[in-house]
Amino acid sequence: MQRFLRLSVALVAVAAAGLASLPGRTSQGAEPGAKLKVLVVSGGHGYPVEPFRKVFAGYTDMECTFVEEKEGGEAFDDIASWAYDAVVLYNFEKKLSEKRQANFFKLLDRGVGLVILHHAIYGYRPWPEYQKIVGVTSWLSGARDGVDFKVRVEDPNHPITRGLKDFAIKDETYQGHGVDPKVHVILTTDEPSNGKAVAWVHTVRKSPVCYFQLGHDEKAYRTPEFATVLGRAIRWSAGRLSAN
Repeated sequence: MQRFLRLSVALVAVAAAGLASLPGRTSQGAEPGAKLKVLVVSGGHGYPVEPFRKVFAGYTDMECTFVEEKEGGEAFDDIASWAYDAVVLYNFEKKLSEKRQANFFKLLDRGVGLVILHHAIYGYRPWPEYQKIVGVTSWLSGARDGVDFKVRVEDPNHPITRGLKDFAIKDETYQGHGVDPKVHVILTTDEPSNGKAVAWVHTVRKSPVCYFQLGHDEKAYRTPEFATVLGRAIRWSAGRLSAN
């Protein structure tokens, strides 16, 4: 009997290990101590690379992989062995093939977290569905760099902004875009050269999605609240920040 029980326990362990290694399985819902696996996608827009990556180096609970797109969506060409909990888009005006569009949707159906950062509001703009993924009803009409402005915490109870105070930043402002009324706005500004909403969240298929407007260059990166919001947005999208 004891031998039978030992064999049964061993078989259960093997089965659990097999489930953990299934293609496309992420660590959402994994042990709290496990590092988040984050894919950071750039390309199509210049930015100070080392200062940008230094922000991510400060997230000791994450393993970040950086890819620079050439065509668009190369990371989504084959998702059979997908291992990332969240994707951060920091790209610009890239085209996705039909296959990569389909794979992107498959990842959203799996609940992979998505953070769309700054100029990635135009990340896959040529793809009509991308506008809905971002959470806008129309595109930008203008941008202005190097503006000093204040950001207001619109929802102090959201996991991304909880405990955060209003803050000042020097960054690029965006205006003229329409924000989908179905999204939940968490950061705002009264800066006249910027739209009212600075950050918002919503769910696309099964994936938590956050758009965070800030982050043009190192002037923004150096603002402590920028790193705080970005890090929390990644964790929230990956299921690591609860509503409680």
